[in-house]
Amino acid sequence: MSRLVRRAPRVLALAVLAVLVPLLAACGMSGTSTGGYLVGDGQVQAVHTADRGKPVDLSGTTLDGKPLDFATDRGKVVVVNTWWSGCGPCSTEMPMLQQASQDLGTSATFVGINIRDSSAANGLAFQRAHGVTYPSLYSPDGKAVLAFSSKFSPRTIPSTAVLDTEGRVAAIIRGQIPSKLTLTETVQCVSDPGGQGCKGFE
Repeated sequence: MSRLVRRAPRVLALAVLAVLVPLLAACGMSGTSTGGYLVGDGQVQAVHTADRGKPVDLSGTTLDGKPLDFATDRGKVVVVNTWWSGCGPCSTEMPMLQQASQDLGTSATFVGINIRDSSAANGLAFQRAHGVTYPSLYSPDGKAVLAFSSKFSPRTIPSTAVLDTEGRVAAIIRGQIPSKLTLTETVQCVSDPGGQGCKGFE
């Protein structure tokens, strides 16, 4: 595999999360500002099995008003992408995410989390304009992202997390995904951590 995989640290400072909570509640995700979001490096960060912690416990309502509960996808690899319609990198990567979801088929479930749009209708129109067929939870206050704890930074938009079959964060890409291939290979490593080029996923 051609991408660089880095291991997630075992312990992240609790102070970081304490700072992020008020920022997230105010939708004040600033920093290296590009329209109100932070730009990540797009590298894949593998999370060792022993460091994955508890399953993500998250449920809510999608942009089109349907209930969605992550618990129903236990036993499957799940790709979770945070986005909003005013984010340029989100717009750029959406076609790659959609194509990856089609290529992977039943090998992985895709779910978006819309965390900044002022109305569900705006987010839904944006998603449809990009041909996205998988659902997105609507969380305008961003609180849905806090379910991922310290291993999934809510300040970087977009971000993509890959959950293992137990619902735990197994890989993170902060920032725009580099390519569809990077994402599909990451999903394959989460599914089969002993595969070639999957160091750090064990």
